[in-house]
Amino acid sequence: MSTVFNFTFVPWFRSVAPYIHLHRGKTFVVGVAGEAIAAGKLASIATDLALIQSMGVKIVLVHGFRPQVNEQLRTKGHEPRYSHGMRITDEVALDCAQEAAGQLRFEIEAAFSQGLPNTPMAGSTVRVISGNFLTARPMGIIDGVDFKSTGVVRKVDVAGITRSLDAGAMVLLSPFGFSPTGEAFNLAMEEVATSVATALQADKLIFLTEKPGIRVRPTEPEAEDNPIDTEIPLADARALLARLPAPERPTDVSFYLRHCVTACERGVERSHILPFAVDGALLLEVYVHDGIGTMVVDEKLESLREATADDVGGILMLIEPFEKDGTLVKRSRTEIERDAGNYTIVEHDGVIFACAALYPYPEARTGEMAALTVSPQSQSQGDGEKVLKRIEQRARVMGLESIFVLTTRTMHWFIKRGFTPVDPDWLPEARKRKYNWDRRSQVLVKKL
Repeated sequence: MSTVFNFTFVPWFRSVAPYIHLHRGKTFVVGVAGEAIAAGKLASIATDLALIQSMGVKIVLVHGFRPQVNEQLRTKGHEPRYSHGMRITDEVALDCAQEAAGQLRFEIEAAFSQGLPNTPMAGSTVRVISGNFLTARPMGIIDGVDFKSTGVVRKVDVAGITRSLDAGAMVLLSPFGFSPTGEAFNLAMEEVATSVATALQADKLIFLTEKPGIRVRPTEPEAEDNPIDTEIPLADARALLARLPAPERPTDVSFYLRHCVTACERGVERSHILPFAVDGALLLEVYVHDGIGTMVVDEKLESLREATADDVGGILMLIEPFEKDGTLVKRSRTEIERDAGNYTIVEHDGVIFACAALYPYPEARTGEMAALTVSPQSQSQGDGEKVLKRIEQRARVMGLESIFVLTTRTMHWFIKRGFTPVDPDWLPEARKRKYNWDRRSQVLVKKL
């Protein structure tokens, strides 16, 4: 192998290893939109799911079939009918849904049964189990609209799914449920995936969709200064949903977001919206630090928020040991009180475990992240990364194009997270005048 390959592969593999350990034994519910299968992405998705399962993750796969059912309906001269963003399932639509579900289940099982030749999982065996794990009830009549055989999930057979997962199988669910009397109901893939994830108390709910994720400014079009927001706290996601109109189509901003919020509210720690158009999106989201789509994260157990004057004492207690050993520049209580609004903190049960401040330099379209501190009690648990992500979000909202740090001891932590060393002359003029040449802090910059 080439020397170049060695020097790129080894650091990459080492950076991925912590995520392999983190997710081993966890349960992921993955909802794949029917559009992904229609676009010919099934083979690559199957390869990635098999690879993730081989690293110890338990997977429940829920497939959609919206375009496949619509195609069947049009073949029979029957136009698809929707209301409130949901399909109205008459007898013809129910027949088409059953045909589409059967065909797709066959294709998916076949994709996992070929030994995955010429892929990273060549020679592997992936056992797929499907069955009547869902009980459903009719949607009924809403605002005078009879949804006929469209249903909602009534009950999930948690014990049956858990037994299959514990036996090493991947569980495959179609968006179909049956009543205790044997009636069949057409369900929405998104609702099935959300219901199953919450019933299992899954560690992740992942949607592979047409949407690349939620943008920093969700109602504005794609642009360099309007990238995908890679992490949205649950409280912010709720507030965003309240501002958005009710979804009618899968491409609407709130279509998948509402299910992510529901899942997090009901105990799923993290929910994701990923683009199926990007090859390897699942791997990039699960095993790469920054991810590729949008993650909604439940922060009920700890609060990630902006500081207030009441937090000054806790911030001082947190940073004081690091000031004494020279890691941080000493800051007075008066200075922290004055700048309290610049700080982001992680608080748990009234104790501040991490903090950082953002000082913007709007004229230079950049900002300084200062006093990034994590309590020794919670180091290596991701609190520093959470604060960094929130500082990046705050900087983007301010219209800044980059953030920078000055450090003497933690250069490698920042470099691993996308920061690049620059000469002190790069600093904005106002900050350059305050630069302590005796301390010789290294300047690192990250573009947003």
